[in-house]
Amino acid sequence: MKKLVTLLFVAAGFLATAQVKAQAPKIGYISVQELVIAMPEFKKADTALADYQNALNEQYADMVRDFNRQDSLLSGPDTLKYTKAQLEVRRRELGQLYLKLQGWNQQAQQLYNSKEQEQLQPVYDKARKAIQDVAKENGFTYVFSKEQLIVSPPGDDMMALVKRKLGIR
Repeated sequence: MKKLVTLLFVAAGFLATAQVKAQAPKIGYISVQELVIAMPEFKKADTALADYQNALNEQYADMVRDFNRQDSLLSGPDTLKYTKAQLEVRRRELGQLYLKLQGWNQQAQQLYNSKEQEQLQPVYDKARKAIQDVAKENGFTYVFSKEQLIVSPPGDDMMALVKRKLGIR
């Protein structure tokens, strides 16, 4: 009798293990971009980036004004008061400023991209951490980006869960 009870417990254990293994993985999805845009940290970073873009634009405008001022000095009647050597030096400076203006768009874009990375990386890291935490807490085995899915059931969208975790309405 004791052997029969032990055999039944072992068989029940095997059945329970087989059922757990047979369960399909829980799959969820979320729009990371939508989540990040909803975060208050993104709004702060976006404002800081707009301010930085304005500062870059002002710097470009200052360089253009400086170029125009120097150009007008070399093209007006004031050129008579300069020696040939002084005119050559001023023209060389004007040429260098012109080259700097030509490369400014690329340099400004690189500066902006660097600042954008610096401002937004912590926001994306926080979003990624919250998604991972919610997935773990709710038993999601896989989480996909919503933008990559063509068809998806609304019940597997993790947006509400992650927003709740981050305290976003």
